Amino acid sequence: MTKNKNQAKKTVCLQSLPLIHPNAAGIDVGAKEHVVAVPADRDPEPVRSFKAFTPDLYELADWLKGCGVETVALESTGIYWITLYEILEERGFQVRVVNARHVKNVPGRTKTDVLDCQWIQKLHSFGLLSGSFRPDQQIRTLRSLMRLRDNLVVNSTQSVHHMQKALFEMNVQLSNVISDIVGESGMRILEAILAGERDPEALARLCSTRIKASRQTVAKSLHGNWREELLFALRVAMDSYRFAQSKIAECDERIGQHLAQFEDRAVLDTPPASLKSELHRICGVDLTKIPGIKEQAAQIIISEVGLDMTRWNTEKQFASFLGLCPNNSISGGKVLRRSTRKVYNRAADALRLCSQSLTHSKTALGAKYRRLKGRLGAPKAIVAMAHHLARLVYRMLRYGRHYVEKGMAEYEIRFRLQRLKWLKREAKSLDMQLLPA
Repeated sequence: MTKNKNQAKKTVCLQSLPLIHPNAAGIDVGAKEHVVAVPADRDPEPVRSFKAFTPDLYELADWLKGCGVETVALESTGIYWITLYEILEERGFQVRVVNARHVKNVPGRTKTDVLDCQWIQKLHSFGLLSGSFRPDQQIRTLRSLMRLRDNLVVNSTQSVHHMQKALFEMNVQLSNVISDIVGESGMRILEAILAGERDPEALARLCSTRIKASRQTVAKSLHGNWREELLFALRVAMDSYRFAQSKIAECDERIGQHLAQFEDRAVLDTPPASLKSELHRICGVDLTKIPGIKEQAAQIIISEVGLDMTRWNTEKQFASFLGLCPNNSISGGKVLRRSTRKVYNRAADALRLCSQSLTHSKTALGAKYRRLKGRLGAPKAIVAMAHHLARLVYRMLRYGRHYVEKGMAEYEIRFRLQRLKWLKREAKSLDMQLLPA
C-alpha cells in the first residue's frame, strides 16, 4: 500500500512539471537492437524496436522525422551509441547522450528495455536530463587519432617488457648496465645477438661512448645461456616493437595532417615548423607557456576538451568536468568523505602529470606546488595543482589571455604578504598587536 502511494505521488509530481521538450524521443541503446519511444500521440505504435544494422538506423531516423521529433535522448551504453548518435546528428536532430546512472531508476516498475526508453523520453520531455559533453567532429577525429596513438605506445611498451623478460630468462643482464635497451646501443647489441653473435667482448664494443658502464662490465652482463626458444621470443618481441614504432610514426603523420586542417586562431610570423607552433596557431594562445605543460600534454588536452570553452559556463564547471574539484559527501551538515569525483579523463591525467613535473621548477607554479606538497602531501598537491592548471587553460582558451610568468621570487613575496595579513587579522581578533622582530 505504501509503495503504491509513493508511486502515485511521483506520477502526480511528474505530470505537474512543465513540458520543456514536447517533441522529444528516448532511446534505450543495445548491442543488437535499439528500443525507441516517442510521445504517445505521434504514432499508433509509439514504442518500436530497430536492429543495430546501418539500414535499420536510417529507418529509425526516418521514423523519428515522420513523428515530428526534434530532440533525442539516448543512454551512453558502451560504444554502441556512437554510430546512432552520428546518424541522428547528421539528420539534424538535437541529440543528448545521458549518463545511464541518471536514468536507471524506474520507480515501481519492472526494468525492461521498453519501460527504460519510455522513462528516458518522459524525463527528457520535462527537461530533467542533461547531455554529456561531445565535441565537434573535427575534435572527435583528433581525439580518435590521439587515443589510437596512446594504445600503440602501450603496445610498444609491452613489447619492451617482453624483450627484457626474454633477456632475463637467458640471464643476459643488459638492462642493468644500459638504461634503455631500445636505445641506439641496446638495439645494436640485440640485433647482433639475433644475427648469431655470442662473443661478449664483441657485443660490448657495439656500445656508444656515452654509456657510463665500462666495456668490461657490459661484456660481463652479456653472458647467457642462449636457448633457442628464448631467442625466438626475443625476436618476436623485437619485431612487435618495431611494428608498433612504425605505426606510431604513421599516426603522428596523420595527426599532423589533421592539425593542418584547423582554422587559424593566431597569425604567426612564419609558417608552423613544429608541434608547438602548430598548436599555437590553432589555439590562438601558446599553452606551452604555462610551466609544466609541454607540447604533447597540450595536444592531449585539446583532443579531449576541444577549443570551445563556452561549453562550460565557468572555470569551476570545467574543473568539475575533469574531476579535479572536491566532491564531498555531506549528510546532516557533516562531511562524511572528502574526495574528487570518480571520472576517467585523459586531459585530467595529463594535467596531473604536468603538475607533478613542477617539483623542481623555478617558477611561481613550482613554488606553489612545493608549498602545497609540504602542507598537504604529494597526492593532494598534485590534484590541487592540476585544478589550478585547468583553470589557466580555460582562461587562455576562452578569453585569449596569454600566460605571463611572474617568477618564484614574486610568488614568495606575495605569499609572505598574505601570511602577514592573516597574522595581523588573527592578532586583532585576540586583542593583541603584531610587532616586527
